[in-house]
Amino acid sequence: MTQILVASGLALWAALTLLWLVACDRRDASIIDAFWGPGFALVACIALLLAPARTGHAVLLAGMTALWAFRLGFHLLRRNLRHGEDRRYRSMREAGGPGWLRRSYVTVFLLQGALIWLISLTLQLGIGLSTPEALAHPLTAAGAALFLFGFVFEAVADAQMSRFKSDPANAGRVMNRGLWRWSRHPNYFGEACVWWGLYLAASAASWAALTVCGPILVTVLLTRVSGVPMAERNMRETRPEYLAYAERTSPFIPWPPQR
Repeated sequence: MTQILVASGLALWAALTLLWLVACDRRDASIIDAFWGPGFALVACIALLLAPARTGHAVLLAGMTALWAFRLGFHLLRRNLRHGEDRRYRSMREAGGPGWLRRSYVTVFLLQGALIWLISLTLQLGIGLSTPEALAHPLTAAGAALFLFGFVFEAVADAQMSRFKSDPANAGRVMNRGLWRWSRHPNYFGEACVWWGLYLAASAASWAALTVCGPILVTVLLTRVSGVPMAERNMRETRPEYLAYAERTSPFIPWPPQR
């Protein structure tokens, strides 16, 4: 396991250093967002390559991670290329002054790498300690089902929002259709389900159940730190009708809207 943990850390450091150099050239740190998913796929692939036994359970964990990671990465990259620098990073750059991009190597890029490594302990242990019997474990089936639900939920929510924003008639309006009628952040809810599903499936391997810090951290980040709070603040500042929408719509877990 030590070999997997060290190799994944070094791979993330190298990838994020290269990405930071690209960001410096483009003067746009928001490209880091597109690496969030693929970063986990990188770790999962390294764990699979270095695992003592490449069991069906290990392949399943790596495959689910890659499926989610590249769908999300492509979605975020396309959004970045279409809309340019994200407002959050533009505000950081303006507040940080001329040297902010240089400092972002630690405060943004390496910090995200540390989060990916910590959250992915679920995958690293689940893959590295996998046994042939783990594939048939009830936790694997339950985790795969929850992962699939979350993956589809997040993908549909992202597709609905992209379609909404692509219509010029919706400029300045609040998305309140489809899954967004039941939750103000259905994409984040789907992502949380993805990680709890991966954790359950990984828990079929010995000791991997101890990595519950991974899905807990993802859920906290989404609901209390960089996900919901930032999106809510932006929407309240730029969309006057958002307050009425927020009053009748569940903030995270999908629920019938209040009348």
